[in-house]
Amino acid sequence: MQSKCDIAIVGAGPAGLAAAVLADMAGFAVQVVEKEPEAGLVAPLPDGRDIALTHRSVAILQRIGVWDLISDADKSPIRRASVLNSASGELLDLPAGQVGHEALGTLVPNNVIRRTLYERVKSCPRVSLDGGVAVTALELGAAAATLSLSRGNPLSARLAIAADSRFSETRRKAGIGAEMKDFGRVCIVCRMRHELAHDQTAIEWFDDDRTLAALPLNGSQSSIVLTVDASMAPALLALDPALFAADIERRFARRWGGMTLIGERYAYPLVAVYAASFHGRRFALAGDAAVGMHPVTAHGFNFGLQGAVTLIDTVAGAARTGLDIGCEAVLERFGREHRYATWPLFTATNAIVGLYTDNRPLARMAREGLLRLGNVLSPVKSLLIHKLTEAGEDPALAG
Repeated sequence: MQSKCDIAIVGAGPAGLAAAVLADMAGFAVQVVEKEPEAGLVAPLPDGRDIALTHRSVAILQRIGVWDLISDADKSPIRRASVLNSASGELLDLPAGQVGHEALGTLVPNNVIRRTLYERVKSCPRVSLDGGVAVTALELGAAAATLSLSRGNPLSARLAIAADSRFSETRRKAGIGAEMKDFGRVCIVCRMRHELAHDQTAIEWFDDDRTLAALPLNGSQSSIVLTVDASMAPALLALDPALFAADIERRFARRWGGMTLIGERYAYPLVAVYAASFHGRRFALAGDAAVGMHPVTAHGFNFGLQGAVTLIDTVAGAARTGLDIGCEAVLERFGREHRYATWPLFTATNAIVGLYTDNRPLARMAREGLLRLGNVLSPVKSLLIHKLTEAGEDPALAG
């Protein structure tokens, strides 16, 4: 006996949950399946990640009724961003005023976003969510996608969506490959308290053997993102908290005075992923399953939300005109639009990472020259700020 729905979503991360809310708002019956037990979705534990939301992402969260569920205490505005070089000081300064906003973006803890999206999904009348359930097999037929599950009856859907991470097992079951770039580096994230005010300024600091970023949180705290060669990560994670804090303080040239580690350090291997296709027969990809970004431009999460909107708006528009939501023409339209929106920045990000992890003298000179050029050419700086903040894009998203 099969269960049936309009849309089956595999993965209850932010992109999958956002897609579920959007599909419910469009009138679709939705079934979400997630390997993690539901208890972990109710109250996700902190994972060290603070997400830099663009203006477009905030508009999406407002549209789906999630933004107001997040407390003001968990929203930290970024009013300025600076890029520095350990030897040359500030190379690029990006003020929010240049895009006509008070902030370039807003930082929100990842676990808070996940919790509030889950709360919103549970209020959706047409969405069912099953935690602790894995997809054991996937059949993409002419009339329906059929998901065999580790528990319960098979699930039949007019459209199946994989939103189960950049290492998506469901994407593989659908026969879709992906370009993967393992940078051989690890991102260590943590929170630190400091003596001096950060003035809501985000800092990206390129050092000889590592890249550091400080993202300004409310109060005299920052989210620290330390990117190092994978071989260095174990020692840094095991380092005494006081010695670790002293090392970060030194590398930031005591910009904020004394620094103290708050809580745990978390490590994430850096692997960028770009799917060979964003769709198949009665099948589509969302979130990191479609595009898994290197965090240097802070766009991975934002692309996930944007892709969910593009996908559900496309199939909802098709349904209104009587088209089959799982047909090739409809899903190809989504894939084309999402590729157009993501491929340029994905490619540029990987090129930037390659340049800024190359410590040969010629590469150091090139990156310093590029940043200085961007800082003095107003049109270049304006374009860069607009692309990174998505300010003023897609005004219809909020409606």
